[in-house]
Amino acid sequence: MPHHRTRNGTRTAADFLTRCFAPDETIALLVRRESPNKTLQRIAPLEHALAPRYLGWLAHENSIGANIYVAANPLRSGSRQRTKECIGAVRHLYLDLDTDGEVRLASLRASHAVPTPTAILSTSLGKYQILWRVDGFTFEQQESMLKLLAIGFGGDPACTDCNRVLRLPGFLNCKYDPPYPVTVQYRSDLTWNPADFRLDAPAANPMLLSNAVPPRQHPDKDSNSERDWAWVLHELALGKDPAKLTRSLASRRADKPRPLYYAQRTVDVASARLWLLEGVPIDEVVTMLAVRRSFEIPPALCSARAREIAQTVQRMIARRKIA
Repeated sequence: MPHHRTRNGTRTAADFLTRCFAPDETIALLVRRESPNKTLQRIAPLEHALAPRYLGWLAHENSIGANIYVAANPLRSGSRQRTKECIGAVRHLYLDLDTDGEVRLASLRASHAVPTPTAILSTSLGKYQILWRVDGFTFEQQESMLKLLAIGFGGDPACTDCNRVLRLPGFLNCKYDPPYPVTVQYRSDLTWNPADFRLDAPAANPMLLSNAVPPRQHPDKDSNSERDWAWVLHELALGKDPAKLTRSLASRRADKPRPLYYAQRTVDVASARLWLLEGVPIDEVVTMLAVRRSFEIPPALCSARAREIAQTVQRMIARRKIA
């Protein structure tokens, strides 16, 4: 690796680590060599990882083919491992977009259900890792939200653990030939809390209320969102007009932060589910969803949104069949 690239890369890595962690925190770094296959894990205080000699060692390993990663959350002081029990605090939410990355990133940017990401990492062509700096999340809340993010935006469903590692910007992704430079764009300096993420489980997961789910013993305790989902499915099955249904649902749910967004997504997810179960090809589903909202959502975002919804529902139907 040329000297100037090494210097710029370590500077980018140091800037990323400084933005993500506090000076007194313990972090975990991972060096994964491909040939021979070997993984080195290093746990150190942030200030040690920022030392020029330490960053120089990471750059050397990267230059001879090793991939460099960092844990998204800080560890407890004195930790020697990167197990879930060793994670000290929930510092970030994250989302891996490893297929149809451009479309799904456009959908995420257009969504009112999530705040502006803190950082967007480009890890290879069309693949991204999205990062939100957060505060006030318990580990249980984080895991639940990571699953909703993966479901809602077509992310990797396996990336929902609090000890997840991310690629470290400034270094090369050596899985490719030639290696791909991992870059980062910073989109916000704010820290978000649980109330800033408005992902509704039934709207994000159209299978939560399918006939495969056993009926509850106390149906009166269903959430309002679950009642909305069941009602929308019923009305669509009866042939009710989706536009009128959207307006009616938005009016009924004025308590939502974004009533119209909530209504549009719930109706469109339900429609996609019914169409796909009827055997309608996914490309036709995408077209019908896009045409439906063509006067409500900007064209460039409308198409990306329609495809994200159709693909999300398709995956969920496939998972239900496998289960």
